[in-house]
Amino acid sequence: MKTIKEDIKAGTYRRAYLLFGVEGYLKKFYRDKLKEGILCGSDEMNFSVFEGKGIDPLNVVHIGQTLPFFAPRRLVLVENSGWFKHANESGAKNSFADALKSFPDTTVVIFCEEEVDKRGRLYKAVKECGYICEFTAMDIKDLKLWVAGLLKGEGKKITDGTMNYFLEKVGTDMGNIRTEVEKLSAYTLGRDVIEVGDVDAICTEQITGQIFKMMDQIAMQNVKNALVLYHDLLLLREKPMHVLFLMLRQFNLLMQVKQMGAEGMANAEIAKKAGIPPFAVNKYLSQARAFTAQVLREAVQYGVETEAQVKSGRMDEQIAVELMLIHFADLAGKNNK
Repeated sequence: MKTIKEDIKAGTYRRAYLLFGVEGYLKKFYRDKLKEGILCGSDEMNFSVFEGKGIDPLNVVHIGQTLPFFAPRRLVLVENSGWFKHANESGAKNSFADALKSFPDTTVVIFCEEEVDKRGRLYKAVKECGYICEFTAMDIKDLKLWVAGLLKGEGKKITDGTMNYFLEKVGTDMGNIRTEVEKLSAYTLGRDVIEVGDVDAICTEQITGQIFKMMDQIAMQNVKNALVLYHDLLLLREKPMHVLFLMLRQFNLLMQVKQMGAEGMANAEIAKKAGIPPFAVNKYLSQARAFTAQVLREAVQYGVETEAQVKSGRMDEQIAVELMLIHFADLAGKNNK
């Protein structure tokens, strides 16, 4: 990212940039900053976009070899092409890797992808003539600093406890966080400190947080509340099979956390290996105590079998998830007796 900032500041650009990784917000942010700098306010005549699978590499080559009209540069943006996923590509994609190196100095190509194989010919070509930047998910410490910076820019402050509560509720997607910060800032107009009540009043809870609450109700054998939360998700147009997937993911996380906790692993290490925020580890450990390791393994297997029954048409998907909720609330109760 530092290199991209330096290129924009200096106004000197490389032949190609590959921006990839799971952090979509930052990837889009630097893509747009590069576009703004490269085009220098010129019209869209010198800007071409190719998106999705099925892009013809020859079309991109044709545009890339065309000189810009009444402007210093031409920009070609290639997004989510999948060209970098497989190292053993042949034919047109390999020809494009060769052609890229011979593009005129007036052409800049930006690739925005999710996955790459670093052994691939195109990856190596971009590395040779351009710059590659991977955008990984921010760690919690940096994420908190970023959120605090956004709030500071709005003249707001937040305690660490409220920050933790905020991130638990809205998740760690940076694009979503920015939206929620804007809502909080508008809601607290005239006040400079963000409080938990503000977060509850205005912020939209992400589905993972709602799944966690639903699992809490299962752990406490409160089938009625678990079903209410499930039906709330359906009212929000969540698909039953997506809810099932997230429940299975939660059971799997609980199984991992329970095992690591039993091994005496520190919270920071558990957070890193399980891929959850450090401040949430104790909540996961607490929830995991409601189930034996055997029950958690059964839950994962039960979910896989339920999915197969739904896909084969032997069970209605909404009812299938309801039965799973009831079944494991009963098992949690037996575990606590």
